[in-house]
Amino acid sequence: MRIGIDILGGDFAPEATVRGSILAYEELKEKGTIVLFGDEGKIRSLCDAENFNPEVFEIIHTTEGIGMEEYPAKAFTQKPSASIPLGFTYLKSGQIDGFASAGNTGAMLVGAMQVVKSIPGVMRPCITASIPKPSGQTLLLDVGLNPDCKPDVLYQYAILGSLYAEMVYGIEKPRVALFNIGTEEEKGNLLTKATHQAMKGTSDFNFIGNAEGTDVFSDKMDVLVCDGFVGNTILKTAEAFYMMLRKQKTQSEFLERFNFENTGGTPILGINAPAIIGHGISGPQAIKNMILHTANVVEAGLIDKIKQAFK
Repeated sequence: MRIGIDILGGDFAPEATVRGSILAYEELKEKGTIVLFGDEGKIRSLCDAENFNPEVFEIIHTTEGIGMEEYPAKAFTQKPSASIPLGFTYLKSGQIDGFASAGNTGAMLVGAMQVVKSIPGVMRPCITASIPKPSGQTLLLDVGLNPDCKPDVLYQYAILGSLYAEMVYGIEKPRVALFNIGTEEEKGNLLTKATHQAMKGTSDFNFIGNAEGTDVFSDKMDVLVCDGFVGNTILKTAEAFYMMLRKQKTQSEFLERFNFENTGGTPILGINAPAIIGHGISGPQAIKNMILHTANVVEAGLIDKIKQAFK
């Protein structure tokens, strides 16, 4: 297994990305190779500062990155040797099994859609978030990639989310709920009503009905489906609530599970190879967990399972 990591991506790169790669190596060294896309001189210097042997990594040298402020599509085209385009080139050709970056999210999406491309049959790929609940986490999707959706797209999200929960998190027959303004079947807008009718009685996944706002952090479901506008609102509200309580020095084990560093990143579901997006403010711990999560997605064979489901 070969996992690629964008060393130049993120607000604290390359220091955080190199140190995170070192942390991840300690857990992955028996399973495969971590391939670093970035400035070889800086990578070796940072490894030396940590008294770490850089020879355990494979380094693909480039000094070009795509900045957070750059227009993604334009930068991706004009900088083919930058770390993100280079990583996707290696991913498409099979030279790496998964690719992760905490850099420009737009550039990651351009690479996913234009280089690796959607799995045939998938209308719109999506991204997920892990929402804590008492017994583990609920997978929320979509969280921002597609703010406007049709019922058949949400139906596909349920399939993607169910497979992700089963293959990566080991949840047997994941319970799938549709986010709505009430649990009753007849409630909602035109989109949720039509989607509910499409999901009702399906054998493609374990649909349990509607879930409302008060259910978001409960044990009611394992996968929560919504359009990207709603999902992003839920996610950002949860993040804001977590930050507010942190500023008030509130401490609890459950609250700390809202910390994005514990997950590290999220895959773009519905494309032909594993690509993981991390938070731009990721520190070494988040980078480590992003790399480990990429390895988990690769090991689980998630992409092949999704391809079979959409044949």
